[in-house]
Amino acid sequence: MGSTGLRRDIDLLEVLAGQEAQRRGGLGVLRVATLTGREKSQVSRALRALEDEGIVERDPDTLEYRLGWRLFSLVARSTHSRLVQAAEPVMHRLAHALEETCHLCVLRGQEVVTLLSISPGHEFRAHGWEGRGVPVHCTSAGRVLLMDATPDELHVRFPDGEFPQGEHHTPVRTIAELWTKISHAREAGFAYVDEEFEPGLVGTSAPIRDFRGRVVAALNVSAPKERLGETLIEAARETARATSAISELLGWLPRKPS
Repeated sequence: MGSTGLRRDIDLLEVLAGQEAQRRGGLGVLRVATLTGREKSQVSRALRALEDEGIVERDPDTLEYRLGWRLFSLVARSTHSRLVQAAEPVMHRLAHALEETCHLCVLRGQEVVTLLSISPGHEFRAHGWEGRGVPVHCTSAGRVLLMDATPDELHVRFPDGEFPQGEHHTPVRTIAELWTKISHAREAGFAYVDEEFEPGLVGTSAPIRDFRGRVVAALNVSAPKERLGETLIEAARETARATSAISELLGWLPRKPS
């Protein structure tokens, strides 16, 4: 009975991972039931149970289901096991030094995805970020993760050439403006945003490089402006020191000036 239930759950996940679900951004209960050949009530109960565990998530507006943050987090951790193993102890030290939550992020298409979050146990905790994607253009992590990109590569990644304002308050609306922010981050060795991603929230990120010197991930520290705003640049430099330590663990040896 247990193996049969597991098989049915896997069937649901395979449908939500299919081309139709990916193209539409999710599927309703009726469509999932049709594709799996199961009764609507059974599918609805199974999807609600999977939603409770974070394996799938439901869009509050369309009521359609898609694969959830917890599933992506598990896959991401296994795929980036060496990166996570190198970063985790450094992240613990950084989180406790700054007394803020620290996130390990990677680039996925036009989004920044969090692989791992470490909290120092402060009252403000960033729940549910692991496995979730956020827009590149309005985040410090996004600008850091694109440090190796050229303007031509940005146009390929963002073919529309501009970014919708949506709920974000970032001044970045075009690829040219994003390129300027990336250039500033490359020059400083870190990036920061001041209420660009979310009102009242500030954040900073620095790059993690592999043995070839390529940016493969970023460390991000985000917190309410009332708490981190005045020390944001200091936190940025501390984050950059932490990413340098992780990069060395991955085999990157920066050239020292002669």
